[in-house]
Amino acid sequence: MDESTPNRSGFADIAAAGRAANGRVAGQVTRAGVLAAALAIIDHDSVEGLSMRRLADVVGRDPMVIYRHVPNKAAVLDGVAELVFGQLRVDSSDPDWGGRLRIVARDFRELALSHPRVMPLLVTRPLATPLGQRSQAMLRPLEDVLALLTRAGFSGADALHIYRALFGFLYGHVLNELQELVERPEESDEVLRLGLHRLPVTEFPLLRQLAPVLADYDGEAELERGLDILLAGLTATLPHPGAGAAVPDTTAGSEEKG
Repeated sequence: MDESTPNRSGFADIAAAGRAANGRVAGQVTRAGVLAAALAIIDHDSVEGLSMRRLADVVGRDPMVIYRHVPNKAAVLDGVAELVFGQLRVDSSDPDWGGRLRIVARDFRELALSHPRVMPLLVTRPLATPLGQRSQAMLRPLEDVLALLTRAGFSGADALHIYRALFGFLYGHVLNELQELVERPEESDEVLRLGLHRLPVTEFPLLRQLAPVLADYDGEAELERGLDILLAGLTATLPHPGAGAAVPDTTAGSEEKG
C-alpha cells in the first residue's frame, strides 16, 4: 500500500482518538498529542501504516504543524517508543529485588501484549541512539533498576549486568511470544498444526517429538520459567549482595502460577 494512501478501515476512530489526545477542542497541538495519535496509527495499522501525511490527517492539522513538534518520521518512531516505554515503572525502594524484577518483567510483557506492533520499536530504536542522547523516559527504568539493585547491595557493575541480562531475556521472550504462529490451527494433530510434518523425521526427531509441547505454548508460563532460571543463575554466580538485602525466592513465579 502506498504510504500516501491511508487504510481507511478504522480511520475515523483513530482520528477521533488522536484529536482527543491532542486537545483538539482547545485548538492546540502538542508533541504528546501527536505521539499519541502516532501510537494509535501503529497499534491499528503497524509502523508501515504511519506517514507524516497520515499523522497530520489524524491530528486534523496541516502537515507543517506536525513538523513543528516532530521533524521527521524517525523522530515520531523514537517518540512512540518513548511514550510506551515510559509507562514502565520500577519501585527502587522495594527490599525484595528479585520480586521487584519479576513485577517489572510481567509489566513489560503486558505492555508488549497491549502494543504488539510497537514492540519492535522498543527493541530497536534505543540501539540506534547513543545512551546519553536517549530521552529521560527511556532511561528512567534503567536508572531505577540500578538504584533497586545497588540498594540491595550489588555493585554498580553487577547491577548493570543484571539489567542487561533481564532485558535481553525480556526482549527475546516478547518477540518470540508475539510471533508464535500456528500454520493450521484447525488441526487437532500437533505435528500438522505446526507444519512439522514437512520436516524429515530422521533429521528432526526431537522437534517432532516435542510437537505437543510446542503447540501448547503459554507465554505467561514461559516468562515465569525463564525468570526462575535467570534469577537462580544470577543468585548463584554473582557476589552475594549486602547482608541487609533480601535474597529472592527463585521459585516464587512457578508457585504463584502453579
